[in-house]
Amino acid sequence: MRQPIPLRRRPLDIGLLLFFVFNLVFVSYAISLEQIVISNPAAFAAPLWPPRALIALVHWWEKTYDPLLWARPAWYRATIWIDVLLFGPFYAVAIVAFVRGRDWIRFPCMLWAGLMFANVTIIIFDELLGVHASPHPWVVVGANLSWFVVPVVVVWRVARSEHPFPNYLSAAGPPAAVAKGAASA
Repeated sequence: MRQPIPLRRRPLDIGLLLFFVFNLVFVSYAISLEQIVISNPAAFAAPLWPPRALIALVHWWEKTYDPLLWARPAWYRATIWIDVLLFGPFYAVAIVAFVRGRDWIRFPCMLWAGLMFANVTIIIFDELLGVHASPHPWVVVGANLSWFVVPVVVVWRVARSEHPFPNYLSAAGPPAAVAKGAASA
């Protein structure tokens, strides 16, 4: 059985894990969930989750910088349902797979990255040029930049090899045949 390099020796994976955890806890099941349970942010009864303080912060952001999120048109709500129903479970599975170094996560990572990149491109397009264009476009682009960059990094991370989590554990590094191939590349 393959034994992946320990997580502590995979700093990029630690960074990706932090992104996945942040998105699982804060984005998919707090911010995005708020946009589902509160259909009209101008008039609503506070739900049990997310907390009122978080709702107030999200609504301040929407009114100040991101009118698309405040308006919540039907096409945008569809992207939020994708976040809650697909991205949230992906983050949970990806956390386990990256911690344990499981190669089977390659294909789900590529699916997630493509869908995430497409979703964010469509959303940003409206926020820059659409009916709900932001009065502060570069703030919104900056706030969403990680959802452009991380999918590319994830694909780069998992697509380079059939086994993205190498199985050598010695302090000397990879077996000689692997090291020789890497040196000639």
